[in-house]
Amino acid sequence: MRRDLRIAREYPHPPELVWRALTEPALIAEWLMQNDFRPELGHRFTLRTDPAPGFDGVVRCEVLELDPPAKMRWSWRGGPIDTVVSFRLEDAIVFGRRGTRLVVEHTGFEGLPAVLVSFILGAGNRTIYGRTLPAVLDRLARPGASEPVDARRVCHEERGLWWVLAQVFAPILRRAERKHTERE
Repeated sequence: MRRDLRIAREYPHPPELVWRALTEPALIAEWLMQNDFRPELGHRFTLRTDPAPGFDGVVRCEVLELDPPAKMRWSWRGGPIDTVVSFRLEDAIVFGRRGTRLVVEHTGFEGLPAVLVSFILGAGNRTIYGRTLPAVLDRLARPGASEPVDARRVCHEERGLWWVLAQVFAPILRRAERKHTERE
């Protein structure tokens, strides 16, 4: 059993601004998670969030590809997943102005626990790329206009499909984690 995620969004901001949001640690923390990211090929870093069933809250990553300001690829390991996420920026015209099309592909969800996590992440991506990242980009386009975005608050306020899926899949992920721990 295998599943991949793909999301594409267009933003009314130039690629340089979107790239900045994807590569500056403080900005990544606003729309994704706390981190110790550096835009350097081979850099190993972590993303940190609240623990969940089968997940200690730490995603271990490595920068696998870096082609500023067009493409970046990370390994992404945490809980039952060992995957790769790619970010690709393309020029776009949005509302008659220069904008950016962001394509995010998260690949390699293999096995039942990982596929279940992919559904949770896929649902959460709607908030991340549909509300949180755009709020960060809008703030960057108007320096001084607003406070930094709190991604955790936005996600918790929007207890949508991702939250429901996390609750439904929690017992299955706990069992998978116990089996994995027993084998070690």
